[in-house]
Amino acid sequence: MEVIYQVLPRIWGKGKFSEWDAKAFAYLKSLNVTAVWYTGVIRHASGKPFVKGNPGSPYSIEDYFDVNPYLADMPERRMEEFRNLVKRTHRAGLKVIIDYVPNHVSPDCLDLPKCPYCDYDWTDTLKVDYSHPDTYGKMLEILLFWADKGVDGFRCDMVEMVPPEFLKWLIAEVRRRYPEMLFIGEAYDRNNYRRYIEDLGFDLLYDKSGFYDNVRAIIRNGASARNLTRNWQFLQDLQPDMLNFLENHDEQRFASTYFAGDALKAFPALAVGALFNGASFMVYAGQEVGTDAAEGAEGRTSIFNWTGPEQMKHLHRHVRSGKGLDADELKLLERYREILGHLSDPVFSEGYNYDLCWCNSPAGGFDPEQHFAFLRYYREPRRRKARAVLVFCNFSASHASVRLRIPDDLRSKPELGWLPVNWGISVPPMEICIRELK
Repeated sequence: MEVIYQVLPRIWGKGKFSEWDAKAFAYLKSLNVTAVWYTGVIRHASGKPFVKGNPGSPYSIEDYFDVNPYLADMPERRMEEFRNLVKRTHRAGLKVIIDYVPNHVSPDCLDLPKCPYCDYDWTDTLKVDYSHPDTYGKMLEILLFWADKGVDGFRCDMVEMVPPEFLKWLIAEVRRRYPEMLFIGEAYDRNNYRRYIEDLGFDLLYDKSGFYDNVRAIIRNGASARNLTRNWQFLQDLQPDMLNFLENHDEQRFASTYFAGDALKAFPALAVGALFNGASFMVYAGQEVGTDAAEGAEGRTSIFNWTGPEQMKHLHRHVRSGKGLDADELKLLERYREILGHLSDPVFSEGYNYDLCWCNSPAGGFDPEQHFAFLRYYREPRRRKARAVLVFCNFSASHASVRLRIPDDLRSKPELGWLPVNWGISVPPMEICIRELK
């Protein structure tokens, strides 16, 4: 299980690699982060007529064997500064993840064969030509180049638009030399999940069309919380291979008016995404202090333009000096630490989960449309009795007073025979209860 922190380095502090130092990493460790996804490291096109915005998109790669000069204190020594960033990250006990963009490159990129067209409205790119005999070998050279620099994993962009037989070959070839390399796929069709994990070799896949779309619909549109159970049933044994998130650079900020409009409504969704099914979880920088993209367009922090979200400035100051966050931002941050902190507990990191929604009814105050409840349990070696933690998520705008039933089939397990028949809880609107049962 990974807790991945995604950050666009150019909007953190002075926007340099050097901003990621011992204080920054200590902050990430306080969130239980295990890996940093440095988004927009590889050199992309900038200042050209076709470029969208200034400095331009990290997904219009110009030189696959270079980093962006603007990220270095001394641009002529930028690769050395990147290697030092990798070393600092590793010293902090964190993994380094960067983007791998296999579907398209900048029109002026000379590293790969290109088709004379782009996908969708991505007019700052051209599609990579996989019919060309040099493409496979060049792509392998690129990934080995970054692996040799100490990179621990690749977040692979738009993998469903790339020939799957190529991806299977590429992952296998990289792992011949780097068997622990982490591959994260940006996938959207749930019907592809099993193939991409079991056949192609990805370690993690975005559960965008499962967890993210469902939890967004619950919060934004009042959709049924039953859909969380349905997604869990669909995934089955693929649960630990998913990467859950509430935000990333493509999606609207949770706190923006285009999504929840209030960062303090995040806790039920955060608890389900991080604690329910053993999936990895991703935090997008600034999410944990309520960044709302007020400076951006349609609720997104721009990946095309120089930008400085106000809450990110507050967070950077807080990391540097312990000051800078207002009361609401600090409250939100502490709740993120609290919830993500549970992932250090074997009950959540190694234990089993049990969806309690099916066995509870309105008679006990449980509303299956707006409430979600589950139990996590774990028996430590050489102990007969398992520990059990109850998690209740109230997605409604009303206070929840519920008497949760613990079903007989769970209590019939020898290690869980001590569980109570039911348990009463009281939870405020858009809040959670995490309680160890005794």
